[in-house]
Amino acid sequence: MLILDNHDDFGGHAKRNEFSLQGRTELVNGGTWAIDSPRPYSVVASGLLRQLGVDPVALEARCAKKYFYDSLGLGRGVFFDRETFGADRLVVGVAAKPWRELLKDAPLASRVKDDIARIYEARIDYLPGLSSDEKKARLARTSYADYLTKTIKADPGVLPYFQKMTHEEWGVGIEAVGALEVWPFDCPGFQGLNLEPGAAPHMGFTAAGYAQTGGSAEFHFPDGNASIARLLVRLLAPAAMPGAGAEDVVTARADYSELDRPDAPVRIRLSSTALKVRNVGDPATAREVEVTYERGGTLHTARATAAVLACWNCMIPYLCPGMPARQRDALHSLVKTPLVYTTVALRNWRAFKALAVAEVYAPGSYHDSVHLNSVVDIGGYTSVRSPGEPILVRMTRVPCSPGLDPRSQFRAGQAELLATGFETFERNIRDQLARILAPGGFDPAADILGVTVNRWPHGYAYEYNPLFDPDWDEPDQPHVVGRAPFGRIVIANSDSGAGAYTDVAIDQAWRAIGEALAIAG
Repeated sequence: MLILDNHDDFGGHAKRNEFSLQGRTELVNGGTWAIDSPRPYSVVASGLLRQLGVDPVALEARCAKKYFYDSLGLGRGVFFDRETFGADRLVVGVAAKPWRELLKDAPLASRVKDDIARIYEARIDYLPGLSSDEKKARLARTSYADYLTKTIKADPGVLPYFQKMTHEEWGVGIEAVGALEVWPFDCPGFQGLNLEPGAAPHMGFTAAGYAQTGGSAEFHFPDGNASIARLLVRLLAPAAMPGAGAEDVVTARADYSELDRPDAPVRIRLSSTALKVRNVGDPATAREVEVTYERGGTLHTARATAAVLACWNCMIPYLCPGMPARQRDALHSLVKTPLVYTTVALRNWRAFKALAVAEVYAPGSYHDSVHLNSVVDIGGYTSVRSPGEPILVRMTRVPCSPGLDPRSQFRAGQAELLATGFETFERNIRDQLARILAPGGFDPAADILGVTVNRWPHGYAYEYNPLFDPDWDEPDQPHVVGRAPFGRIVIANSDSGAGAYTDVAIDQAWRAIGEALAIAG
């Protein structure tokens, strides 16, 4: 088996950021966040985790320190920026104070404050006379923005506050996400509707999963699911990743010289970009597949009895000329969601302690959120404990174009990320952190030690949006049409399962490999 990876490191979306701060290696995810899915892992996906030595329930209980910041009195805050709301103001105590008290100093009109408090706290049935199923059907066809202003009849001035609450899950704002989609996430405004538990027709993949099952077991490695990728490398090329077990892999030092050994049954070849993948001859009768790829400025070819394309599905028609038009169009329609995960290394986090915040929602700012790095102790890796120590801060940006359909927003966001220079990110990072944290003594010139911007122009797999996509029968769903074998070429990736989760990618890989083995005979 030859694995061609266009990156200079293995793992794809499951990448990690490493910083050396005062002699310590500090880790954070630069991509895939965690073992976390709207549904319990399948037999296949959970079986792979067991084979890798990963027990998410046991690791969560033993290694995750979820309430460390709470023990220090640090909670959640909201930052109102002057460009959007008229004044810079950080309010602290979300979930700890009544909303009217929380918002008393917020730069919002009195009616807007009252309506935000009502949306969060009032137990009002805004759809009286309807059954739970009828309410869900109505909510499925109503955007969350319209639900707030047209059903709840809140002042439109609440919308800038709520606009970005859906960014990190769906990659678009509340005008492009159905109200029923956000209900399983405990978004406010539904507490008086008395909706019965469970999924309903016209729900998207993520929302339906959480509504029906409550989701999978969860665990966040310090580097996100980069540790899963490292464990897979250990399984495929043991000499490349020394050690044993899920806990020591976080700090294991990879030997990249062992990834592509000529005598190995599995070879992992980095910095190798596939340019063309074709069946040798008629796809119906071909006996081989030929892959042309670029490495080090030189073109190479490789032949095999079958090939798995686990790249972005929207790119596959460009790599495989001659695909049937219906399959080509289906693959092109799976437009990935653009995201930015920014990591900022700080000299210390005394300002967070002084302001009593560990995370901040910033609905009008360049980055939507700011979080102190998660506290996880695993193997030889121990998270920081003292506010005087250096720490990594996570910031998230989702480039949206409100008013467009999701696919158009995603394409516009991809173009934005490709055109934006690093200096723009750095300027906005420094400005935003200074404005949020300056009252706690933060000085960006002295306190910022480093910045890494992880751009995902092609981030989450496309999940069908009930507000914009038809209710296809399963055989006609674009991800099903798109993943059909093309001669001796088979197709994997989470795109092929229409779900942006690691277990979906594992299940689709299992399917694709089964198809490849059947084709190869």
